[in-house]
Amino acid sequence: MNDRDHLSISWHDTAWIPVLNQNNVLDYFSERSNPFYDRMCNNEIIKMQRLNTDQLQNMVGIEYVLLHVQEPILYVIRKQHRHSPTQASPLAHYYIIAGIVYQAPDLCSVVNSRLLNCVSSLQSAFDEASGYSKYSPSKGYFWQFKEKEEKEKLEQKEKKKKKEEPSSTFQRHRVDLLLGELGKKFPPPTMAPPPETVIKSEEGNKPEIKTEIKTERPDDKNPSSMKPPPEKKPKMMR
Repeated sequence: MNDRDHLSISWHDTAWIPVLNQNNVLDYFSERSNPFYDRMCNNEIIKMQRLNTDQLQNMVGIEYVLLHVQEPILYVIRKQHRHSPTQASPLAHYYIIAGIVYQAPDLCSVVNSRLLNCVSSLQSAFDEASGYSKYSPSKGYFWQFKEKEEKEKLEQKEKKKKKEEPSSTFQRHRVDLLLGELGKKFPPPTMAPPPETVIKSEEGNKPEIKTEIKTERPDDKNPSSMKPPPEKKPKMMR
């Protein structure tokens, strides 16, 4: 696996994360399960021979050094090729955030990614714009955006037609409680009873209560109905 393939992966060891610090972060990075670590580096040779890490400056080849520390969350490690005790060429950078190791992308990868995003966005814009371009023998080329407007109108109508979500049990009980409290504070007006007349009975002194209900007869509305029918005259025989 080359360095470009490492840009899409990460690595971590949960056993090391609670005790990780700047003194043991290189030992954590040199674990055998770490895919970013090169077993042929000078760090592995010193580790196997149990030498002091200061001997790395006197060796030639690939090595890993701790470049930046921001405890307790960030560590930056550089992979470089040492040519002499005073000269080294950087090859790659790795950053450890909360115990998870990632490879930092190089400048070429960043520029390629940004250019690819720009080109894809421009291509989608040109494709959408070409969809509104129409041609007619009488008019020639012209722009037509009516289809998009009609689609937007249909979408708005569909949104309006959608039913509202049903109320929950809590909402229904709460509304009933509020209506009951409002009904107690503002009771509805009561209708007055019809007038009653008190009439004394002849047998005793207890009054009798009667309610008068006026009713209209059909003859009262039409006075002409009170006239007698016309008399019938006898027919004269010839």
